[in-house]
Amino acid sequence: MNKFMAMLNKNENKHPPPTKLLDLAGQLCQELHSFSPGLQKLVEAVMGCKNKSYFLTNIHVVRACVSVHIHNGQHDAACSILEYCKAEEKEELVQLWHEVHYRRAMETHQREFLTPLQKFRSRKRNPPPISLCPEGLKTRNYSEGVRQQLQRFAAEVTANPNKKQREGLARDMNLQPTQVYNWFANYRRRQKS
Repeated sequence: MNKFMAMLNKNENKHPPPTKLLDLAGQLCQELHSFSPGLQKLVEAVMGCKNKSYFLTNIHVVRACVSVHIHNGQHDAACSILEYCKAEEKEELVQLWHEVHYRRAMETHQREFLTPLQKFRSRKRNPPPISLCPEGLKTRNYSEGVRQQLQRFAAEVTANPNKKQREGLARDMNLQPTQVYNWFANYRRRQKS
């Protein structure tokens, strides 16, 4: 840690900072345990330097900064780091984004954990920014053709197919039987309302 701080002070005005310094920051972030005073000190040093954007290309540094900010209750600062960092591990960044919002919801509602439904609602209310999902969010919706087939079956045959019918539909549309079961359950629920 002392070696890192000395190198950071020595190279503070170099653009870009030496690769060795960036690698050392990532290595230290991996080694230090979450919420340790050393990690807190490291994050403060990185976030306070002029070259912080270079450090935020390393996923380990990003993860450490986000965890320290979450621990300190600075959810907006954690989101800002995720939104503007240049790390390439987009899936992990999206997971961190959701984790920030889960923690915020847990603190707001004074809960130890969130149910799957509460997590789902949190993800819907707080979608990740375009910078984390340049290709857009992945949806679990079925293609238009699959939906039309299922709707046609519901309208012409039955909205409550038996197990054999569901298995046949699943085979025809390359789905799992539970997916077909859930689609029809949701379809019937939508029809009632």
